[in-house]
Amino acid sequence: MTTRILPAVGDPESARIIATLLSQLPGAEPAAPVPDSTFLLDMLARLAGESIDELPEVVLVHERIGPLPALDLIREVALRFPAVGVVLLTSDASPALFSAAMDSGARGLIGLPLAYEELAARVQAAAQWSVGVRRHLGRGPELPSGPGGKVVTVTGAKGGVGATFAAVQFALAAVAAGRRTALVDLDLQAGDVGSYLDVQFRRSIADLAGIQDISPRVLSDAVYDDRTGLALLLAPADGERGEEVDDRAARHVIAALRARYDLVVIDCGTQVTGANAAAVELADVAVLVTTPDVVAVRAAKRMVRMWERLQVRKAEETTMVVNRWSKQTEIQPALIEKITKTRAVRTPVPAAFKELQAVVDAGRVQDLDNRSTVKQALWAVAGELGLLTAPEAQDAPAAEPGAALAVRGSGPVARLRGGDRGALGPWLRRGREG
Repeated sequence: MTTRILPAVGDPESARIIATLLSQLPGAEPAAPVPDSTFLLDMLARLAGESIDELPEVVLVHERIGPLPALDLIREVALRFPAVGVVLLTSDASPALFSAAMDSGARGLIGLPLAYEELAARVQAAAQWSVGVRRHLGRGPELPSGPGGKVVTVTGAKGGVGATFAAVQFALAAVAAGRRTALVDLDLQAGDVGSYLDVQFRRSIADLAGIQDISPRVLSDAVYDDRTGLALLLAPADGERGEEVDDRAARHVIAALRARYDLVVIDCGTQVTGANAAAVELADVAVLVTTPDVVAVRAAKRMVRMWERLQVRKAEETTMVVNRWSKQTEIQPALIEKITKTRAVRTPVPAAFKELQAVVDAGRVQDLDNRSTVKQALWAVAGELGLLTAPEAQDAPAAEPGAALAVRGSGPVARLRGGDRGALGPWLRRGREG
């Protein structure tokens, strides 16, 4: 049996040593080492999108991989690609780390420096396990076999630009198109998703923060199943509890939601914290909402530059949505695109607050009339972003803007505290190193 092995090693010298040893394993088909966690997850997602059989049987994760910590990366791979056997390469072979690696989903642990016999044994065991899982998956179509649902984050360039309203409408459009959709409020200190949808629920994302293994039952206890068809994971009612949700907790929650829903829409608010930085980094689509005025566009440029410095997201990988646009506006989407170096959607959202005032004041934006030009524009944007169709259908010819409407659907954030700044440690370090 040929065993395909994909090493994830950031250090060039370690990568060279590992590649040399792997080439000596009988029946091994090693791929070129990938340099970081983002590259690894993107590659596995592409392969899984083609077929489960395209995935490597074994992934080797070096302890110094980045930017995602090794154990978090193992957990992410195990959740999203359950047919892959993950093995940790580490200089710490203590029982505590071994237990932590197993809890994260690793199929083995290999001590550094590498020994040929141990490498061969662990790779063989992980490969056999992978083959067994794939055989089982072949008989059980209900089990996960792909990269999971799509994650889209919606961030406001500054307070008041309409990011939360846009996130809610994107999620409602997806539900109307028949997609199982979760809407997450990651504006941890000032989240308004519940207020926009007239929902009061005692559970929040903070209740999942300390849980390492978020089972479907645990997740369902924290999620509110709204009558609109949305699954809502709200921000904590007490803003100070937002500090409980750090970047690691956000990654765990997003992975659990991705495994259960077709689409996960995350309202990230307007401030950069460890949690929403992790969300933007993991997102398949990262949306930044701005209005066509000087202050908001400057804020959008500032946000994009911060994401780049912290190595969270590149400007060209960010999608800009221009809200409250009119033909008379001096600053047009093309200029905003040029200033921020982002990609603007084709459909600007018109300035028509009078259409929205009644439903916003009532806290029932789900009741916005289908004739609303704002709703039509936002649902058309959702179509542009690929939120209304399953991944396998997205290669089909694009529908006309606003076609999704044929399916009828039913405040300022507090300043960062020292703890929030500490939560950004991984990105701050990466920004300095870059």
